[in-house]
Amino acid sequence: MGVFLIIYSYNQFTPQQREEMAGYFKDADYTYIIISLFLALTGYISRAYRWKYTLAHMGYQSPFAANFFAVSIGYFLNLTIPRSGEVSRALVLKNYQDVPFDKGFGTIISERVVDLILLTLCVTGTVIIQFDTLKTYLTEVVPVEKLLFYGSIAGIFFIGAILFYMYSRLSWVAKLKIKVNGLVEGSLSVFKMPNKWPFLLHSLYIWATYVAMFYITIYALPQTADVSLGAVATAFVIGSLAVTFTNGGFGVYPFVLATILELYGVPLQAGTAFGWIVWTSQIVFIIFLGGLSFLALPLLYGKK
Repeated sequence: MGVFLIIYSYNQFTPQQREEMAGYFKDADYTYIIISLFLALTGYISRAYRWKYTLAHMGYQSPFAANFFAVSIGYFLNLTIPRSGEVSRALVLKNYQDVPFDKGFGTIISERVVDLILLTLCVTGTVIIQFDTLKTYLTEVVPVEKLLFYGSIAGIFFIGAILFYMYSRLSWVAKLKIKVNGLVEGSLSVFKMPNKWPFLLHSLYIWATYVAMFYITIYALPQTADVSLGAVATAFVIGSLAVTFTNGGFGVYPFVLATILELYGVPLQAGTAFGWIVWTSQIVFIIFLGGLSFLALPLLYGKK
C-alpha cells in the first residue's frame, strides 16, 4: 500500500511540478531538521530511562544502555512489521539481561497504555478545536459503514475468543494463561509502582518532544513556516496515526501530511516535499540508531 501511494503521489504531478518539488528539497533549511532529530534523541533517552521504573517494580534491573539499544531496535523493527518493535524490545532484554519475556513485554504494554491515553487526548482535542476544517475531510476519508461492518465481525470473534480462553480446559490454554498473567502483572505495574509520577513526567516529556520536533520542522520550508497552530496540531495528529497504524508511515505519512496541509492553504507540491523531508530524516535517524544498536549490544553485553 505504501509503494502504491508513492507511485500515485508521484504520478499526480506534472514534470514541471516535480521540478518545483526538487527545488523545495534543495532550498530547505535543514538546520531545523537537525534540531528536530536532536529532540528525537532526547525522547529516545527519556523512553529508555522511563523503562527502568516499571522493570524495577517487577524486580529486574537493566542498564540504561541496554534499554536505549532495545528502544532503538524497537523503532527500527517497526519499519518492517507494525508494532513488532514492542516484541523485539522484550526479546532484547530476555536475551541480554535475563528479563523474562512475558514480564518485560508486560511493562512495554503498560507504556503503550499511557501513550495511547496521551494520543487519544491529542486526537480528541485537535478534532474538537479543528472540527469545522476536518469535518469534510473525515467524512470523505473515513469509511464509516465499512468500519462498522468489519468492527462488528471483529467484535464477534473477539468475544468468542475470550469465552474460549475463559472456559477451555486444554493444556496449551492453561500454559497460555500463565503467560498472560505475567503480561497483566507487567501491564499494571505502572499504576502500582512507587515511582509512577516520574514515569508519567517522562511520558509527558516524550510526547512534548514529539510535538516540538514536528513543530520545529515547519520552518524548514517558507511555504509551511506561516501555517497556524491549528494546522500544525492537525498535521501532527494525523501523521502520528499514520505512523502508528502502518510500518513507520511508509508512503502514507508524506501523502497524508500533504493532504492535511493543503486544507490550510499549503500548495500540494510544497506539502508533499515537506512530508518527504520530515519522514525521510526520521527514517534515516531510526535506521542509523537501530543499526548501531544491533552492533553494540553483543559487543557490550554478549548474548545470555
